[in-house]
Amino acid sequence: MEKTLRRVLVGNYSDLPERLGKTVVIDDLEVAVFKLSSGKVKAIENKCPHKGGVLADGMVSGEHVFCPMHDWKISVVDGEVQAPDEGCVQTFKTEVTDDQVYLLIKE
Repeated sequence: MEKTLRRVLVGNYSDLPERLGKTVVIDDLEVAVFKLSSGKVKAIENKCPHKGGVLADGMVSGEHVFCPMHDWKISVVDGEVQAPDEGCVQTFKTEVTDDQVYLLIKE
């Protein structure tokens, strides 16, 4: 059975700080939302696969966030942890319409 996507409002695009994370809680899911220096909005699971660090608190450089606990480098595009470390976090699609940022969450 195919899952439908639910649009969840994050907030205004113009209010999102650049290169800083915003934590969004949807039911029991925590998502880190980032506005990159390129202007793109990316969203990933808000928990590092290593020790559960809060990724929304990490430093953003280009298309990567660095976990604030142990500096693991994680792609905000595909969720892959960069070598030599290993792992992956879930990614979420985002949509920007009329200055509104939405997360697209599978139901």
